[in-house]
Amino acid sequence: MLYKLEGIVIRSMDYGEGNKIITLCTEHGGKVGVLIRGAKKPKSRHGALAQPFTYGQYVFFRNTGLGTLNAGELIDSHHGLREDIFKAAYASYACELLDRVLQDEDTGAFWFRQIKACLEALESGKDPQVIISIYELKILQAAGYAPQLDNCISCGRECGQQETEEWISPSLGGVLCRACKHFDPAAVLATPRAMKLLRLFARLDLTRLGNVNVSEATRDEIKGMMRRFMDAQLGMQLKSRNFLEQLDRYDIQ
Repeated sequence: MLYKLEGIVIRSMDYGEGNKIITLCTEHGGKVGVLIRGAKKPKSRHGALAQPFTYGQYVFFRNTGLGTLNAGELIDSHHGLREDIFKAAYASYACELLDRVLQDEDTGAFWFRQIKACLEALESGKDPQVIISIYELKILQAAGYAPQLDNCISCGRECGQQETEEWISPSLGGVLCRACKHFDPAAVLATPRAMKLLRLFARLDLTRLGNVNVSEATRDEIKGMMRRFMDAQLGMQLKSRNFLEQLDRYDIQ
């Protein structure tokens, strides 16, 4: 069967001497694997369609399993991401995370819009840590692991303005009020500013993101919260995240 889908390359791997297999996140077809013959050859007319982060239109034959590219058209190469090691690291993490979470049978509209918006925001120069924190929240929400931020995860008490102190409990999946913090000794006390922004991010769609100014301290606090939530709820070991942590460790920016 012949398919014609718009998609974003979230994984690209060599196959044989001159071929590549790409994994696409598509808006209407979910996650799709496509073989691009000759993509590694210097004069390949389809080589650009196999590059990571590329957004294009792909025409391919597929019965079951892997498809084979017949034709394609480049929509946005996102070459700016590949040329900057720092942006490329964040984009790689966003793509690898989506690839690991998104199942082949899942519909792709929401996932596609989020990865598209994430890559566009990263390439435009917006704060990558803020972008990735919001993106991680969207991933958790879509996967069914959204943290409970508006009410205490234990007693249900409304948090925010009703609470002067709040604790984040990644293992329980949300926020704890002062009276319930003993249910998780490992819970982390959160600042009001970080909680306010985290709640805003939870309601925010990446496709409508404007400029968000966040202090370095608050940005780092939110990053730490999200990493704990990701570890507790998904527990995935990602090579791209390890590389990001190395960049942070050596302050390579």
